[in-house]
Amino acid sequence: MGKASSVSVVLYTALALLAFAANSILSRIALHDGAIDAASFSTIRLIAGAVTLVLVSAASPRTALPVKGSWISAAMLFLYAVPFSFAYTLLSVATGALILFGCVQITMMGAAWRSGERPPALQWIGLSLAFGGLVYLVLPGLEAPSPAGAALMALAGFAWGVYSLRGRGATNPLAQTTSNFVRSIPFALVISLVWLPRFSAQRHGVLLAVASGAVASGLGYVVWYRALRGLTAVRAAVVQLFVPILAGVGGVIFLAEEISARLVLATILVLGGIALALYARDIKKLLRRSFQSLQGT
Repeated sequence: MGKASSVSVVLYTALALLAFAANSILSRIALHDGAIDAASFSTIRLIAGAVTLVLVSAASPRTALPVKGSWISAAMLFLYAVPFSFAYTLLSVATGALILFGCVQITMMGAAWRSGERPPALQWIGLSLAFGGLVYLVLPGLEAPSPAGAALMALAGFAWGVYSLRGRGATNPLAQTTSNFVRSIPFALVISLVWLPRFSAQRHGVLLAVASGAVASGLGYVVWYRALRGLTAVRAAVVQLFVPILAGVGGVIFLAEEISARLVLATILVLGGIALALYARDIKKLLRRSFQSLQGT
């Protein structure tokens, strides 16, 4: 990979991570002060994302629309977006992003284990640390987040993990994501109709939902696909460790949220555990070589 190409990968990766963190920040800003209800936010976000992706796909010479998507994947996308929005009426930016990210990674690693992959002991330790960090975060106490909010965000993380697993190996990820976004709209409209008696939408709440869908989701995914061309699977997973951190910083800057000692410790356990799990085999090889080198001397 050339120098220019490497710079492009770094730039695309940084922009994508900022977009992922922005989703949490924009959602929390919109929902924190009741500028829009969670159901309407979800629906507008999915519609804005679908429109943006359709336009980008139509402009791409490699993308031929329509592309057959999946109703199951669309349902998983919906099951991520709606609980995500409702959770952010109850959680801080940093707490929500940590629970979401932790559950996504644990879901995907659990699927790998179920498919027959048997992780080494270090990976089990890492997964145990990450899971323990999430449990510690939601344990009852003065600094504990809302149980309902945590449960909703965990559901969103599980759904996004399943959605990501179903998208692996896609021959045209941009076109298939576009199709799934379009297919998710009927689901979102149903929940908006059910929530109609509690409908509430101010102008800036609608604009934040559009920004979340069109920029942070739609364009964010396009940039992420560009970045993935130059990233290995492990690196792609590891760089996402920065998303909860970026989201937490954004929460402090834009919403004056406080970072509790419990959240800091939980973040260290979750992100450190996931990093250990991802690099378990490399660490094992390094330790083995170091032990053999000591024996040789």
